[in-house]
Amino acid sequence: MDLKVIITGATGFVGEGVLFECLKHPDIKEVLMVNRRHYELKHPKLKECIVPDFLKLEECTKQLTGYNACFYCAGISSRGMNEAEYSFITRDITLHFANTLVKLNPDMVFSFVSGSLTDSSEKGKMMWARVKGKTENALKKLPFKQEYNFRPGFMKPTEGQKNVKSFYKFIGSIYPVLKVLFPNQVSTMREVGLAMINSVLKGYPKQILEIKDIKILAKV
Repeated sequence: MDLKVIITGATGFVGEGVLFECLKHPDIKEVLMVNRRHYELKHPKLKECIVPDFLKLEECTKQLTGYNACFYCAGISSRGMNEAEYSFITRDITLHFANTLVKLNPDMVFSFVSGSLTDSSEKGKMMWARVKGKTENALKKLPFKQEYNFRPGFMKPTEGQKNVKSFYKFIGSIYPVLKVLFPNQVSTMREVGLAMINSVLKGYPKQILEIKDIKILAKV
């Protein structure tokens, strides 16, 4: 199967890791990075669309048309932000992007990178978890061919990644220990990328994928 996929957030940790897996995968023919700033990487499969403002997609609709999947990995930490600011970036911008894509590619599979402990009830005490839950719930209602919400936890970086903060470098250094002590709280970045790809190629019975689901789908 020759898949054409869109990836957002390639300049961040998760997006870069997913990008690496997509470029290596034999069933993926083309990858379009939609970035706010340039990402320095050359590959025969790779294209780039620079969009400084994700709310202004009118000029690049032609570039966004003709794709089978979108792996939405763009995101930001809630640290230091109030709920309105975090909601605007996490929910409003994501939904605008998704609504644009579903009109251009109604047969698309859309995958959103959420996070472990996301609150589907939208009523919990953790602000970021409520906002992520609201975003997931809204995305589920869009008329994509299929929509998935990935909830990774601590991830071991893929070798060669440039966009890795010191915290995740530390996770990578102690991953063998974490894998034994906390198997349901950690995964590799490679497993997350493969699971997202396999969600398009083979599907999955759940729309919300926790860490254990990610590991299962990565091996399918």
